[in-house]
Amino acid sequence: MSELTLTVMRLGFLAVLWLFVIVAVQVIRSDLFGTRVTQRGAARRGGPEPRTQRQAAPQQPRRQESGGRGGNRQRRGAPTKLVVSEGTLAGTTVALQGQTITLGRAHDSTIVLDDDYASSRHARIYPDRDGQWIVEDLGSTNGTYLDRTRLTTATPIPLGAPIRIGKTVIELRK
Repeated sequence: MSELTLTVMRLGFLAVLWLFVIVAVQVIRSDLFGTRVTQRGAARRGGPEPRTQRQAAPQQPRRQESGGRGGNRQRRGAPTKLVVSEGTLAGTTVALQGQTITLGRAHDSTIVLDDDYASSRHARIYPDRDGQWIVEDLGSTNGTYLDRTRLTTATPIPLGAPIRIGKTVIELRK
């Protein structure tokens, strides 16, 4: 074997060895620091309009036309926003515009909960025909609590009553 062939083989082996080391360091780094998660609340403050508000705009006129009681939806004293008061998303606010709000770990949920005690499809909050908001547990493992009471059926939500899902607490506010 010539000297040139031997040198090329050594350099090739050295390149493969360095490639292995770089990949190993990247794997260890991703295990230590986890995956990068972007928070939805940060996108709402400075980014484009959130998905829930875009979806609610086409639904609003249809609801008013079919029900005939469009003014009943915005009653006095009715909640206008959903606020996360405790947990990793504390301070996040979602405007209530007549759409169903889903809560859970799934990426397509309206409020994505990064909580070990939340199920992927944990609960939903939706308005009834009278304009009152209802919370319903969707068969979660650890349960959904309204004012320290575990929910077994769909239950109306009083204004300001805490809804607890794991470490996250959510309230309806004016």
